Amino acid sequence: MKRLSKAVRAAVAACMAFAACGALAGCSSSEDYTPQLGSPKISSPAIGEDGTLRVGVNTNNSPLAGKSGERIIGIDVDIAAALADQLGLALEVVDVGNNGTDAIDGGEVDMVLGVDSTSKEDGYWMSSQYLPTGVVLFAPEGNDEPAPTADSDVKIAAQVSSKSAWAVTNTFGEDSLESASDLAAAFSDLGSGKVEYVASDAIIGMYAASRQDVKVEIAALLDTAGGYCALCSKDNTELQEALGAALDDLVANGVVDVIEDKWLGQPVNLNGVPKIASNAPKSTNVEGGEEGAQEGGEGADADAEGSSGSSGSSSSSSASSSASSSSSRNAA
Repeated sequence: MKRLSKAVRAAVAACMAFAACGALAGCSSSEDYTPQLGSPKISSPAIGEDGTLRVGVNTNNSPLAGKSGERIIGIDVDIAAALADQLGLALEVVDVGNNGTDAIDGGEVDMVLGVDSTSKEDGYWMSSQYLPTGVVLFAPEGNDEPAPTADSDVKIAAQVSSKSAWAVTNTFGEDSLESASDLAAAFSDLGSGKVEYVASDAIIGMYAASRQDVKVEIAALLDTAGGYCALCSKDNTELQEALGAALDDLVANGVVDVIEDKWLGQPVNLNGVPKIASNAPKSTNVEGGEEGAQEGGEGADADAEGSSGSSGSSSSSSASSSASSSSSRNAA
């Protein structure tokens, strides 16, 4: 896969931060910066409003999307901004919660980001994955131990009552699980050496580790790798083609890597990561609830500190944050 050099990726990141600057308080003197739009590549009826791409996100799913004050920020917001730029459109970001398909059907948004690739959305088109994820084991950076097996005697921290905690007990048994109130506590235990691993959704865990300033690497998968995708109407073939091509370009050209660098400290790559086979289900006492923004131990309001100008504004677009109901799904 084609990747940008570090220098080029840094330049792209700087350009994105500058383009978003107009939406942040204190970035402009007397007038907000208005980015120059290219020629629109799609128009109505493929999109509901000529000149604007309306993208739904779930602000309860940090770091994909969250809120800092009244602004919607996160990985998906930056990706939406890059998409709008690719398509020559302004951007409107809409908080759709967990009801993305309703928002598409009701004409509130043209598309939704942050949809779990394993979710069943009959009647809707789903893009290829733009972010990989899955329940993984995080080890301290530089770990030279081989990936554990289901028979290994290891201690693994996971957020209590989460899907990751269930995956640990199902694979290794209850004695291996060290329940943590949130991922901040789990990664603190990893940093202190209390546990050998932390189990978490790959994206959420990498974000939590970065915020805790704990250097980690992904050691193994506890389930089949999946990813996050875009969703739009199954009948809207023009938008499908435009979105599919634009997302593929953002991945292939390294723009998604730049966005992951900003939010996670590094891109997530699950290629070649070994998957640990469970001998047999050993316990189902831990509920497999979905992990969301709360797993990181901190709310989305704090996210702006690590986001070089991330907001509901596109690198070539101005975004308005509205609060409707509609959505993307967690892939905990």
